[in-house]
Amino acid sequence: MAVNPISLMMPNQIVNEPNKILVQTTPYEAQQSFADTLKNAISSVNEQQINSDKLTEKLINGEDVQLHEVMIQSQKASITLNATMEVRNKVIEAYQEIMRMSV
Repeated sequence: MAVNPISLMMPNQIVNEPNKILVQTTPYEAQQSFADTLKNAISSVNEQQINSDKLTEKLINGEDVQLHEVMIQSQKASITLNATMEVRNKVIEAYQEIMRMSV
């Protein structure tokens, strides 16, 4: 029985097949990709909040919307915002832990 060695892979390398590296991104590209991902996530949370506000406003104005639709959208917005806040808290905790490390 042959045992294949485990190779160390850099976090910025994309691998399609074992032992074959397809693309190696630069630190700048990785930073831009991460920034774009964060922007998209925050934009999605903002859209949820805006949709919830629009439906709530329509309900208040007496327009034709179902109460359950407003409540569902409100809960979706609340859940996404709470999840975002928890991720933010974990990132801040990790940053603080890294800053406490001695070099």
